[in-house]
Amino acid sequence: MIRLSRPQIGSAEIELVQQVLESCQLAQGPMVENFEDKFAELVGTQYAVAVSSGTAALYLALLACGIDSGEVITTPFTFIATVNAIRCAGAKPVCIDIEPGTLNIDASLIERAITFSTRAIMPVHLYGHMADMERISDTASRNGLYVIEDACQAIGASVGGISAGALGNVGCFSLYATKNLTTGEGGMITTDSAVVADRCRLLRNHGMRRRYEYERTGYNFKMTEMHAAIGLGQIAHFADMQARRAENAQYYLDNLRGVGLPTVKPEHVHAWHQFTIRSDKRNEIAQSLRADGIETCIYYPALAASGYYPVAQLATNMVLSLPVHPGLNKVELERIIKRVNKCVL
Repeated sequence: MIRLSRPQIGSAEIELVQQVLESCQLAQGPMVENFEDKFAELVGTQYAVAVSSGTAALYLALLACGIDSGEVITTPFTFIATVNAIRCAGAKPVCIDIEPGTLNIDASLIERAITFSTRAIMPVHLYGHMADMERISDTASRNGLYVIEDACQAIGASVGGISAGALGNVGCFSLYATKNLTTGEGGMITTDSAVVADRCRLLRNHGMRRRYEYERTGYNFKMTEMHAAIGLGQIAHFADMQARRAENAQYYLDNLRGVGLPTVKPEHVHAWHQFTIRSDKRNEIAQSLRADGIETCIYYPALAASGYYPVAQLATNMVLSLPVHPGLNKVELERIIKRVNKCVL
């Protein structure tokens, strides 16, 4: 069986988790703090705040920016966590259509969606390719809006040498088991704002800065020491894992025929969280691959919000993600390519 995703867990992760178990400090502690420092360094921000999931990161980022009402502009072509976080914070998600190439939010449509109630823009860096952050940031700046990057799929992505999670006011990452850098379960908030970082730390820990001194309503969204230990082990070989993903993706780009291939814009580094093709024979391709023991997945078969989004709706009927993880070998890649090409040529 060729899995769609497979975490790359090695001796570094195992040894660090064992250190935590031997220390008997399992709740948030020095391992989490070390992981936060390393993650901030990786992304290029002043601060990183570890939380329990990518969804928690999105939710707390909104609250830390004071967004508990009004409207937040985002994309309908995303995992439901994006719009759920907005709704849970007390705001209303306002979705606009996507680009036909990257399938990211169409930044050219944002301006006309802004109203007196708009508080923020939440672009999603879908599949590992960053949205048009230059235009989004410019639009936000001119209209006094926050930019909260849903970078849950984009650790390792960049544009012009600046990493995902470092261009908006806040960046939000998922560290779920299938992500390029995993802690099993977990999330991370990145920012250059000391105020936002401090609010996120309070919010993740019941509103406490010191034990039993409650400064505001908060939640239990902390990361454990064991999850942080896995993350630290992942960071140690993250560059190698990303290089392997890029090699696998390039092999697909060079050899797949008859299907729509992912777009990579100039100056962008794609994180290749997913390698997503498009075809009107999508279901036939998926069936053929499944018959050969090859996993695929449709991200996403339905939109996260109702409305008229013709480009996004077309994508739901055509997208199919192929395995691209670092554990693939050349024989497996060729087997996948052969199956896909046979279906469409």
